[in-house]
Amino acid sequence: MVTDGTRGGETGTIQIGIAIDVPQPWGEILTRCRAEAGDPQAADVPAHVTLLGPTEIPAVSLPGVEDHLAAVAEAHLPFTMHLRGTGTFRPITEVVFVVVAAGISECELLSAAIRTVPELHRETRFPYHPHVTVAQDVAPEALDKVYQELADFSALFEVEGFTLFSHSGETRWRPRRDFPLAGRDAP
Repeated sequence: MVTDGTRGGETGTIQIGIAIDVPQPWGEILTRCRAEAGDPQAADVPAHVTLLGPTEIPAVSLPGVEDHLAAVAEAHLPFTMHLRGTGTFRPITEVVFVVVAAGISECELLSAAIRTVPELHRETRFPYHPHVTVAQDVAPEALDKVYQELADFSALFEVEGFTLFSHSGETRWRPRRDFPLAGRDAP
């Protein structure tokens, strides 16, 4: 039985992801643009900046992972994020995104710290590049359209924490736990 992202009960695995949510009203705007572009993931994936992409871990490891994430959050300060304009990974991958113009270093540091435990270390096809996906796996015309429509997009907000999400494979990604940035052990 699959419940709350767990496959095979406590002896199975759980698929998790870790992200910074894009707050309202901007998150809703970006998610709507993704849906209008025809992106099939728009209904299941709210606007966010990924810190750790979908990763399957043993369910029994989850409490230790959550402890690790709490320690990471305690060691990092809140920061300002500025999303501005669009970018693309084309022709490597068919993706259009909103650019993280400020907050890049903070995202990179968080992502690297999160991946320091074996359960969360995973090989990736590409180097980490913080961004907000607004169209993926859609027709080239739809990619071009969303690229143009969001070219002047701008959002400035404080990042106060990040969220652990889980996914069962049957429903949208669900927030599991928030981790407030505290900066207690920051240099």
